[in-house]
Amino acid sequence: MKAVPRSRIIIASMVGTSIEFFDFYIYATAAVLVFPALFFPKGDDTAALLSSFATFGLAFVARPIGSMLFGHFGDRIGRKATLIGSLLTMGAATFIIGLLPTFDSVGYLAPALLALMRFCQGLGLGGEWSGAALLATETSEPGKRGWAAMWPQLGAPIGFLFANGLFLLLMLWMDFDAKTAATNHAFLTWGWRIPFLASSVIVILGLYVRLQLTETPVFAKAVAEGKKVRAPLAEVVRSSWRQLIIGTFVMLATYTLFYVVTTWVTSYGTGKVVDASGIKLSISFTDFLTLQLISVLFFAAFVPVSGWLADRYGRRPVLLIITAAIIVFGLSFRWFLDPNGIDETVMLVFLSVGMILMGLTFGPMSAVLPELFPTNVRYTGSGIAYNFASILGAAVAPFLATWLVHSYGVGWVGVYLAVAGALTFLAVCAVKETRDVELSDV
Repeated sequence: MKAVPRSRIIIASMVGTSIEFFDFYIYATAAVLVFPALFFPKGDDTAALLSSFATFGLAFVARPIGSMLFGHFGDRIGRKATLIGSLLTMGAATFIIGLLPTFDSVGYLAPALLALMRFCQGLGLGGEWSGAALLATETSEPGKRGWAAMWPQLGAPIGFLFANGLFLLLMLWMDFDAKTAATNHAFLTWGWRIPFLASSVIVILGLYVRLQLTETPVFAKAVAEGKKVRAPLAEVVRSSWRQLIIGTFVMLATYTLFYVVTTWVTSYGTGKVVDASGIKLSISFTDFLTLQLISVLFFAAFVPVSGWLADRYGRRPVLLIITAAIIVFGLSFRWFLDPNGIDETVMLVFLSVGMILMGLTFGPMSAVLPELFPTNVRYTGSGIAYNFASILGAAVAPFLATWLVHSYGVGWVGVYLAVAGALTFLAVCAVKETRDVELSDV
């Protein structure tokens, strides 16, 4: 079998995850900006925002199901075909969201359809990440698996940049102010649909790239040696249940950090949530998106740094130091997010620190989680651990943080992040160093 050029593997793993995360993040932005006004009954703004965050969280419930579904085929028939299926599932759901009728048109059917499509988005992404991670790790050069594995992780900041960048351009072009615009404003009528519909174009690009791939050599070797199992899910639960639990909590702080410093803080910083003191914060949505886009550049910059560090010093010591820093960052929220008024410069520092930590903790994960599982259940096992962590650390994060700041004050959101960090620290302590382990020997 002719070897696939390394550059093609890098592009296929990174482009695919960039598309998937673009689709995922345009929903996250719309969950704050659009859906509370258009897809839920008029009334209490906080209740509408919480309802929107609830549908946002549905995808995280679907993601473990997607990892089981696509993981079964990924471990049975191969990585390539399964990656194509996950991309099509995500792309179709995102495109349909761009066509959905609103609450004023069809009543409660609107949020029901929105929830269904969000669930399908979760299914697609649940199968995407582990496949892209295995594509990178199972074709890596000796001693450079952490570096190879960081390429699909770059899809997260790239997707975020394109998603929020497109929303920002649309808002500026259409002169849309989220705080003052009427519900019949052009942006709320049709402009918000453009990112969802445009995703179909980039999905076609992703499909083209992935159709050029061949199967990974590690999986091909496992097939040749007769190591495939009939039921990967049952096998991974039977033989690797400890790794599933540890892997889930290793990812917990990463997920909690990201969705606190992106989705939740967007609603907090733009005045969508009133805190316990009754003071309403006010940064314009376009200004806030600009701050976020700047901070995400730090996320992208530190993903490669983390890949190099993980190969140089090992996965375990790097993650222990970074997780300790996340705990300290969580305990600083009360200073950064002063409820008496947020300075934009301070907010930029807050977002940037959070995104630097995110790049450092997220980058090694596509090496760490696959290294916990044997080849014949690696797609299923790494995907389940990654996506169960999304329920514990991401699905509830915007909802719980909104409730905490409204009921007790912003400092408790940081305590919540610090607790998640402490649980991850303990999980990393339980992980053996896997830097020098051959994937075929796991």
